[in-house]
Amino acid sequence: MIELEVYSVLYSLLSRHRVVLLKETNGKRYLPIWIGQHESEAIAMHLQGASVPRPLTHDLLTSIITQLGAHLDYVLVNDLVNGTFYARLALTHPSGLTLIDSRPSDAIALAVRLGAPIYAEPDVLIKAGIVPSPDIRPQHDGGIDGLDVFRDFVDALSLDEDEPEE
Repeated sequence: MIELEVYSVLYSLLSRHRVVLLKETNGKRYLPIWIGQHESEAIAMHLQGASVPRPLTHDLLTSIITQLGAHLDYVLVNDLVNGTFYARLALTHPSGLTLIDSRPSDAIALAVRLGAPIYAEPDVLIKAGIVPSPDIRPQHDGGIDGLDVFRDFVDALSLDEDEPEE
């Protein structure tokens, strides 16, 4: 398993598409995963320290996990089939360890709330990992976070409306 961290949540200004950009903790590869609007907001809001007056779905799941005496050990993006990513939650509870299938976006939203590490199987990074080209120089005219190349990539996409989000 290769450890990843949430690097950014990207929004296309030209379409409804959103991407969570994961980065290898000890490497140069990035893993872009298409996610839905609600999941992207859940991840971004938590990373920004924003709070809401009533719990959102991922906050509710966090409370359920905690109240039942379980612990989210890690999240694993374990497969990529026909453009769809798959993930698992590794939960330790009084009865032992349970792996639960999950959408990667939901798993990541829970991981950031519960402070759990995020991993990917090496094969997933081989199939979908990207390394920024050294030939592309960052734009220094307003691109202060180094994500201009990824934003251009997201904004230039023209995906069918029927395509799954993850």
